[in-house]
Amino acid sequence: MGAISIRNVVKSYGTGPKANAVIHGVNAEIADGEFVVVVGPSGCGKSTLLRMVAGLEEISGGEISIAGRVVNNVEPSERDIAMVFQNYALYPHMTVFDNMAYGLKIAKVPIAEIKTRVDKAAKILELGPFLARKPRELSGGQRQRVAMGRAIVRQPQVFLFDEPLSNLDAKLRAQTRLEIQKLHNELHVTSLFVTHDQVEAMTLAERMIVMNAGRMEQIGTPDEVYHRPATTFVAGFIGSPPMNLIRGTVDGARMTTSGQTLVLPAPAPRNGEVILGVRPEHMELSPAGATGWEMKVEALEMLGAERLVYGQVGGVLFTIRVDATEKPPKAGDVVSLQAAPAHLHWFDAATQQRL
Repeated sequence: MGAISIRNVVKSYGTGPKANAVIHGVNAEIADGEFVVVVGPSGCGKSTLLRMVAGLEEISGGEISIAGRVVNNVEPSERDIAMVFQNYALYPHMTVFDNMAYGLKIAKVPIAEIKTRVDKAAKILELGPFLARKPRELSGGQRQRVAMGRAIVRQPQVFLFDEPLSNLDAKLRAQTRLEIQKLHNELHVTSLFVTHDQVEAMTLAERMIVMNAGRMEQIGTPDEVYHRPATTFVAGFIGSPPMNLIRGTVDGARMTTSGQTLVLPAPAPRNGEVILGVRPEHMELSPAGATGWEMKVEALEMLGAERLVYGQVGGVLFTIRVDATEKPPKAGDVVSLQAAPAHLHWFDAATQQRL
């Protein structure tokens, strides 16, 4: 019922030769009941895309449909959507109950039905004890739950979330992520969630859209995006710390980069100029005297259960992740690294697309 279809959608500001294109032909099919996260750096166009789905931005080209109905020229109020914004946008003089019920009162929903819907949403979001309070008497996390409750009572076909957790501290963000997951598991409403936080994207998404400079770089499950990034941008953006990327020239099982020769554990898919990617957790410190990639240690970070070791390989910053139970090297040490052949990623040096 609430499927979203985005077909070759374009957005430009201005007309003629001075037009500024910000969205470049995005295509995505979101199934009914699916939770899809749009993730990317600030200014990549993710919120603009969401606002076009909501009807708050005009579409310059392409087509958007919700539940099989093309909505390019449909008013936001008639799209059967509910939106949760970054700021809570609650009425300060109204109680929690009245804030959640206000949209239904405007729509002239019967009072008994309003009470039933608000009570049900309050139960789902654990807001029952706070219905008589004003927003100023609530914590930031509780206010955001009220904003979500206001969307739930609408019983829309689609939920749209525009960075709703950005104003919360780290602990509250983690708690609210769990609440959003539980909410989706209970309601199964099609949801489009925008964030710049890859942790939110990886933990919430059934599928995720990675945006870069107005273009969709990849769409897939978090597992697919993490383990098989389509481009070097995705490889460098998804993952913390990000994937190590080394540009060089390959000849069989040897790669030359910035005067350093790396012996590969398996031949590259082709010879010539390529970009090699390997995630920090897929590198190991070799035993003393073993052959491997040479790296001079520059710094270490202790992160409780693990350590991050930083150095230079092929003239670029390189990171490896080691278990905190292992004896770490010291800054200034020269260590040897081994890469697992199953975890090497190869990209075209010109197009930066996965090989």
